[in-house]
Amino acid sequence: MRVSSGRKFTKILGAELDKLVTLPLIGFILIGSFLLNLVLAAAFTSAGQQDSAGTQSMLELGLASLRYTQAGYIILGILAACSEYSGGQIRTTLTVIPWRGLQLSAKHLALAIITVPAAFMIAASGVLYSLFRMSNTAAGIDIGTMIKTLAGAAGYLTLTALLSAAIGSLLGRTTPAVVLLLGYYFVVSPLAGELLPGYLPDTAGYSMYMHPSAGEINARTPIEGTGILMLWTLLFITAALVLYRKRDA
Repeated sequence: MRVSSGRKFTKILGAELDKLVTLPLIGFILIGSFLLNLVLAAAFTSAGQQDSAGTQSMLELGLASLRYTQAGYIILGILAACSEYSGGQIRTTLTVIPWRGLQLSAKHLALAIITVPAAFMIAASGVLYSLFRMSNTAAGIDIGTMIKTLAGAAGYLTLTALLSAAIGSLLGRTTPAVVLLLGYYFVVSPLAGELLPGYLPDTAGYSMYMHPSAGEINARTPIEGTGILMLWTLLFITAALVLYRKRDA
């Protein structure tokens, strides 16, 4: 009996979700990222309490920690893509699920399903902490603005995880992917600063939730930043799909 493509994809998606949920390091990374984000948010908020904070600055203080806790989502995406290669489980996966395109697409979708709510909770925790600590000195915060900003932050973390997963799939090895991406995000990009063009994934993606400073050369609107980061993510996922279907496990 033939199984419809939709039902086939649903079963593959369920299998990929089960693999991610039962991978111990996934939960450890998410919990660790949440706790680290709270610690950093507390530090940034304490540093900002010396000045009066309006809506924008309060949101930025609560989300400033994401530039560091995004490391957890980079590693999360890489592990989701590369964990099966280290022990050779990928051969079993491809034996059971020979449809490589569907399997890799389902893996990325499963990662997004896990990442979106976790990313929103992490972003919200920093903002709510900042709002609580600065409630006496800060102006009233607009709920609509806060929700849009949190959605942008969660979207940035999710797309960063998916981009990292795609690069992990391309390399097929955890360590080189981690070194490459962490090196870019935390060494090359900060040191290069404004020398880097504004259409790179991180420089464009930051505008999804951080307001640009006055006179900033590479400033992007949230919509522009979202579009650019989505294009980068789709480009690498497409490249990963093409290579994944052609190479041996």
